[in-house]
Amino acid sequence: MPTFNRNLNIHYSLPKEYWDKISSIYQSMPSWVGYIDGIPHWFSDGTEDKVVNASVEPSGLQFYAVMNEEEWVEWFELFKKTSHRRAWF
Repeated sequence: MPTFNRNLNIHYSLPKEYWDKISSIYQSMPSWVGYIDGIPHWFSDGTEDKVVNASVEPSGLQFYAVMNEEEWVEWFELFKKTSHRRAWF
């Protein structure tokens, strides 16, 4: 299955209130699994074929996905729309 990496310009130094909103958005997304070792996961814990996870890097909010491209594009666009609507990113 193909892999994808995307970065959103959401800086790690944002105030806690924004990270609380992002956490809420994480949990509202389809196929939310939960935090595993502090890392948000969707679809699986990473041991299955299909997974999405996110991490906060100096360059921004980084997403890693293993899934078919059509499903990834749909999921990521939903995340961006939800983030814009609920957190004004």
